[in-house]
Amino acid sequence: MVLTKNEIEGMRAIMPQVNRDWCDQILIVDGNSTDGTVEYAREMGYDVHVQRAPGLRRAYQEAWPLIRGDYVITFSPDGNSPPEYIPQLIGRIQEGYDMVIGSRYFGEASSEDDDIITGFGNWLFTRMINTLHRGNYTDAMTIFRIYKKNLFYELGLHKDEPYARYEKMFFTSIGVEPILSVRCARMRLRTADIACPEPPRIGGQRKLQIVRWGLAYMSQVVFEKVRASRY
Repeated sequence: MVLTKNEIEGMRAIMPQVNRDWCDQILIVDGNSTDGTVEYAREMGYDVHVQRAPGLRRAYQEAWPLIRGDYVITFSPDGNSPPEYIPQLIGRIQEGYDMVIGSRYFGEASSEDDDIITGFGNWLFTRMINTLHRGNYTDAMTIFRIYKKNLFYELGLHKDEPYARYEKMFFTSIGVEPILSVRCARMRLRTADIACPEPPRIGGQRKLQIVRWGLAYMSQVVFEKVRASRY
């Protein structure tokens, strides 16, 4: 599943490197691009879904029923997710893991796209998730990962409950990766990291809402601990 919003430069540079034999379906989930991203995706013969509601988690919720396979690779076409590591993700998940993450901080991997703030934020949230929820991640926040399709439903990520209160509190729309990492850790699912460097972004603009997302994710991670202690 490829998430896009005005990523035409990255799409043209990156998507031809994705071997169609690696997967059963390439689904483009687009947040109403205006730069030709959707038209390019259709020309390439990819499945395309244009979001009805805005926001990252809405992209997942709308797209999930359209996914045909048993496993999902979530992928960014902006250059941050190097496609040559897709076979490694597939190989590791076939060893019996529930989720495998292409970690920017595992082994000798590093991010060329981080700045001081994003690098610290990724470290902080990964450390919080590991400490509060007994995870074993080196990169709990990245989009580039593969996991069983059914986890999205089994962990309740298709519902509004894991996100809505934090979006309302901080006037934003958040993604699924932090809560996915949290709930996989809490359920003691089998996860693994592979070393996957993050190259610089290609084209477009970064869509990070550093303060609002940071506050929303921190509240989400902490409240999951409180929520679990009630049961």
